[in-house]
Amino acid sequence: MADDAEELERQIEPLRVRMREAAAAGDRPQVAMLKAELRALEEAWYDALDAMTPDDGQPAGSRLVPLREQVHSALTLLAVPAAPKLVAQVYNACYGGDMRGEKLTSLRRDEERSFRTAPFARPYYLCAALTADRLAPVRGLLAVSTWALEQRIVGALSPRVDFLTAAVNIARHAERVEVDRATARLLWLFAENIPGAADGIGQAKPAVVIRAAESELTTHAATDRSHREAAAARARAQLDDVARLFGSTLKPVEETQP
Repeated sequence: MADDAEELERQIEPLRVRMREAAAAGDRPQVAMLKAELRALEEAWYDALDAMTPDDGQPAGSRLVPLREQVHSALTLLAVPAAPKLVAQVYNACYGGDMRGEKLTSLRRDEERSFRTAPFARPYYLCAALTADRLAPVRGLLAVSTWALEQRIVGALSPRVDFLTAAVNIARHAERVEVDRATARLLWLFAENIPGAADGIGQAKPAVVIRAAESELTTHAATDRSHREAAAARARAQLDDVARLFGSTLKPVEETQP
């Protein structure tokens, strides 16, 4: 079942890129068709994930799921680079875990060492988001190596675009499950920072959050995407495999003698 989930992830990420391109082109029928296809793949991914962790009467967080797989699950749900604190909040709320964000501080360094030792030996690596200007690793953000490079680029508008994208994905997850207190609180944390998304203090409905977030995304997404695409093109031309995943090394500028 792990192989099934990985294959679905490989299908999901390019589909999201195609959806963004269709949205930028104003092709609403194509967006609608791709959205339906994406939701079907996401449902299949959740089914595969459930099959990997059989119901044994224990909370999901009590099962012996390796930390990097927990992080991968949370990031796949968010579909955007995220800080360890948010990764832990998402995993704990959506998968019943007990992850602590401080446990993730060395995870990216461990992943880079593993990649340098045996490049592409794993189906995925937990890697870095890259700054759009210098292509350097963004401090404190985790991403997934199987994502399109554009998805890992962070430009001036990207934090807001990624926040709205994450809100949509969390809300869609909430539509699929029986919402408990933890999931409802997580949804509210997103909704309270999106105009028109909250349904009263401490309350948010998934459909309302999705509508409000997607409405704001139409304002920022096209400009943000063009910045990401330009930076990703430079990264592909200038960086090797390691740097494309974990960022370029910023070298100090040598002072010249007068």
